[in-house]
Amino acid sequence: MGTGGWALFPFVAWLDHRGAGFRPLLFVLAAALLLLSAARTPFGAEDDYYYKLGTGDRLRVTVYGHEDLSGEFEVGSSGTVSLPLIGEVRASGLGAKQLEETIIGQLKPNYLKNPSVTVEVLNYRPFFIIGEVKQPGSYPYVSGMRALNAVAIAGGYTYRAKKSKIYIMRGGDAQREKEVANPETLVLPGDVIEVPERFF
Repeated sequence: MGTGGWALFPFVAWLDHRGAGFRPLLFVLAAALLLLSAARTPFGAEDDYYYKLGTGDRLRVTVYGHEDLSGEFEVGSSGTVSLPLIGEVRASGLGAKQLEETIIGQLKPNYLKNPSVTVEVLNYRPFFIIGEVKQPGSYPYVSGMRALNAVAIAGGYTYRAKKSKIYIMRGGDAQREKEVANPETLVLPGDVIEVPERFF
């Protein structure tokens, strides 16, 4: 889905703010946006720059000219993928390009002289949203989404929400430290978004 579809999300959030009379239209629009999003390519250049692989990601590894070494693999709970010939390879915390380089390094020179490898992420782990949203929980990741989009997918803010501040914990951050985000902050697979409660 292009940027035009995501531009509708502020309008969806506005409808939610208007009250129950607009709920049917709100859910129709939200469903339409999710269907349109499914037509997008998995990741853009900006996403690739930030995204780190993690447990639950499903990958397609292609070793050109060697179908027996290629296939679809999942990052396991240990953070590794089990590949033909070279066995367990650590993937968690790496970008797709970094994993490509790691696989190439393990294939040459003992197995292949000049291997050419690509890694593509097929399915991303979900993101999570907690705190003062109407439907907290985990949701399928949609490429290119921002924090405001995530709030809209989770039903919008509650009346207690502190809308001026959002926190995000990156799924690829082993320390799980909170960052202060804003409505335009890029959300990545595995991220945890927290909408705090206001106290006045």
